[in-house]
Amino acid sequence: MSASALTYTTNDAPFSQKPREAYTIPARYYRDPGIYELEKEAIFFKNWWLAGHVSRLPKPGSYLRIDIHDQGILLIRGRDETIRAFYNVCQHRGHELVKDDAGVMNNLMVCPYHAWAFDLEGGLVRARNTEDLPGFNKCDFNMKAVRVEEHCGFLYVNLDPDAESLAAVTENLEAEMRHYVPRIDDLVFSGRITYKVKCNWKVLIDNFLECYHCHPAHPALVDLMDMDSYTTTTHQYYSSHIAEAPLTTDSAAYSFEKGDVDFGYAAWYLWPNLTIWAYPGEPLVLTLQIIPDGEEHTIEHVDCYTLSEELTPQLKAAIDYMDDVLQPEDIRLCESVQKGLRSKGYNQGRLVVDADRSELSEHGVHHFQSLLMKAYEAGSA
Repeated sequence: MSASALTYTTNDAPFSQKPREAYTIPARYYRDPGIYELEKEAIFFKNWWLAGHVSRLPKPGSYLRIDIHDQGILLIRGRDETIRAFYNVCQHRGHELVKDDAGVMNNLMVCPYHAWAFDLEGGLVRARNTEDLPGFNKCDFNMKAVRVEEHCGFLYVNLDPDAESLAAVTENLEAEMRHYVPRIDDLVFSGRITYKVKCNWKVLIDNFLECYHCHPAHPALVDLMDMDSYTTTTHQYYSSHIAEAPLTTDSAAYSFEKGDVDFGYAAWYLWPNLTIWAYPGEPLVLTLQIIPDGEEHTIEHVDCYTLSEELTPQLKAAIDYMDDVLQPEDIRLCESVQKGLRSKGYNQGRLVVDADRSELSEHGVHHFQSLLMKAYEAGSA
């Protein structure tokens, strides 16, 4: 990476830690290939990444496969019911052990290349023709473990063995989620919707973190929630975005009956690339994972969690609103921003942060960009 891409110049307004004085990060940070490469090691290989949900690993041998950039990870429930995570690679010659996204194994993970076999706890149990191999010990070739932790039924992995625990970086997030979704432990995975977006991943995070754009861009969302009750609260590694009251139960977004908790909208951002939404009405949690796919392309996975895999009419209406209206609105905005970031007429904007931290304030964006700057500094040291 060229040093000039990351380094602020005389043409850049310096990044301020004071939200009300802050400018946005420079436009090149959303386009530069070197910065994109730095983010892999400095951000995504050192922080917690949503891998799935316990409901998708119901019995011993159940597994999920994910990729964090070029790092393949396998989560599997062992014979002792413990969920573990490993790098998805055979310790013989580096072949991937599993190619499917999900499934169930019987007793062994068998490499399709040379048939080395590992048990569900990652131990090598069979390696053909090694019985007389000098100095060969099976225990030296066990699968390489990856840290995995559970939070409200969701499973996260971290490639950094020295990273802070998930519990430490999420602080009060679990209590907040349980308040707005009291039956969160009963939720099961009920489907995934995937979007391919022509913009840098950070544009999508910036967009999620403020509701300054909600009135002009999301009329149905504004009709759903009482904007006067909408607040953004930042924490060390996450932020909360809550409308404490619905504007109406018969909104332009969808109609619902008040559920376990009477609220208008509850959402959270967890550093670096996860957003979690809870909609009013019947219990519904959506996770939107924002996955970089190049410096100007992103894949979004929206996973749906409900009390049953079979959706009720109200749940279907809520998900349809998200898929047919809200997501297309945001995708159009973000793709237009990415085009604007290429303009010779733009470099930085001013974050709009008011003293009262109202629903229009962009202090959530400043919080995210502060975390970015901290990671860049550590990664380029």
